[in-house]
Amino acid sequence: MRKLLLPLVVVLVAVLLSSMFTVQEGQRSFVIRFGKILKNDQNQDVLYEPGLHFKLPFIDTVRTMDARIQTMDDQADRFVTVEKKDVIIDSYVKWKIENFGKFYLATGGNFAQAQRILMVKLSNSLRAQIGGLTIKEIVSEKREQVMQNVLDGIDPSGLTPEEKETMLKANPDAFKGLRQSALDDLGIRVVDLRVKRINLPDQINESIYKRMRAERQSVAAFHRATGKKLAEEITAAADLEVATIMAKADRDARTIRGQADATAAEIYANAYTQDTDFFEFLRSLQAYEASFNNKSDVLVLDGETDFFRYMKDSQGK
Repeated sequence: MRKLLLPLVVVLVAVLLSSMFTVQEGQRSFVIRFGKILKNDQNQDVLYEPGLHFKLPFIDTVRTMDARIQTMDDQADRFVTVEKKDVIIDSYVKWKIENFGKFYLATGGNFAQAQRILMVKLSNSLRAQIGGLTIKEIVSEKREQVMQNVLDGIDPSGLTPEEKETMLKANPDAFKGLRQSALDDLGIRVVDLRVKRINLPDQINESIYKRMRAERQSVAAFHRATGKKLAEEITAAADLEVATIMAKADRDARTIRGQADATAAEIYANAYTQDTDFFEFLRSLQAYEASFNNKSDVLVLDGETDFFRYMKDSQGK
């Protein structure tokens, strides 16, 4: 009897342990029994909150999933605007599981698979929206409206049949919206959608930069030409002012020199009339000094001329 008691205890403990499972904080679990998710009396999936729970050992299988908000940081994708120009949009989506049973049936509980499907839905919705806008509208006031249309869908009442058909071809869920489509197909709730960055392809960026450089160079050339014109005007005005000042100064100098010469002549005349003999003697001495100052000079003059009269006679007679 004692020999059977120990194995029985071990079996009971093993059965008890296999019937228990724990759900961690931030997780939710459901039980699969005979290949189907366990449901309650209202035919709803039984969802287990964090804590200790029990199941049928060796029959039930527990599936545990992360119930927290997930981030799908989408890779940048290329879209075509209504102008037939390419733009590269980098976005991200915040989402969480709303219906765990539907999520499991749609993806097998594979989060990577869920994000791939969600990425396709997002890309289709953005493509349908971007295809009807210009680049200016995308990067300015229409961007928030684009995100809202992607999340909540488009109201078809204001569209023509042709526009509706085009929208549906680009995205079958265009009128449903990403939120409703993701909830219906994957059992997940899209919490938020944001665009991180909107870029142009490298070749378009280069052409834009070239055009911007050409525009800046044109503006710079205009400013340089304007500056050169102003500089020439300032230089011309300064030259005119200098010429005017110089002319006035030369005129004043000539007037002063003329007045000085007249005063000097008057003084000389007065001095000459006071003593004629002395003045003639002084002028002769000055002439001798100027003539004989350079020893290399040679004068050929008649000795009887008046030039030498004061050399012959101190009285000059």
